[in-house]
Amino acid sequence: MASVLVVEDDQFVRSALIRHLTEAAHTVRSVGTALEALREVAQVGFDVVVLDLGLPDLDGAEALKMLRGVTDVPVIIATARDDEAEIVRLLNAGADDYLVKPFSVAHLSARMAAVLRRTRTSAPGGDGGRDAVIRVGGLAIDPLRRMAQLEGVPLDLTRREFDLLAFLARRPGVVVARKELLAEVWQLSYGDDQTIDVHLSWLRRKLGETAAKPRYLHTLRGVGVKLEPPATDPAVPPPATGPTDPAAPPPATQPPAPPPGSGGPA
Repeated sequence: MASVLVVEDDQFVRSALIRHLTEAAHTVRSVGTALEALREVAQVGFDVVVLDLGLPDLDGAEALKMLRGVTDVPVIIATARDDEAEIVRLLNAGADDYLVKPFSVAHLSARMAAVLRRTRTSAPGGDGGRDAVIRVGGLAIDPLRRMAQLEGVPLDLTRREFDLLAFLARRPGVVVARKELLAEVWQLSYGDDQTIDVHLSWLRRKLGETAAKPRYLHTLRGVGVKLEPPATDPAVPPPATGPTDPAAPPPATQPPAPPPGSGGPA
């Protein structure tokens, strides 16, 4: 099963999570502060982190930001806060899923399984059919090494940006619905379009394009998103040549006009 780090300061909730996750055959470690969590993540490899937001030393949102600075381990937020804007903000900040307390351990286990399926599919050896380098125009995406290049220049992508780019690149030219992106890339059955729009904006910036002038990423309003190679530039006709162009052929010579009174051909 999975190795889990539970970051929770409420001792009652913490003990219940440890007990139920252990009974479900997971390996569980737990801490009560954000700084302890950072230390544990730096020293021990985990499959998933369950992170409370109301921590005594740092707010969980700040803890998430610090975690993302040192690791790409999947993070599931577990909190009593149910504000939709807060949920969207944390998902955009790098959280992989969000659970509002109270929730059952069965619900948490199901969310963990979905996050781990996504992570393991994109990991080396997770799916041999997806390990080949994907090429779309000047883009080269290596799922095995989780690296992407544009015209031979490496792209500095976050884990979510890479997942989004790789998912679209496997379907070049196909319009993917936003609902499918949320389900396959974010492992969410619902969500705000802002989640996708923010990541698309960041990704476009790194690809050197904008929504107004797209090259690879194209949004079809009300339908979805597609990735395709840039259209070939139309053929440009050669410039008109003139006597001042050294590459131009000499102008055609005309026979001289006959002198006045000499008569012309009959």
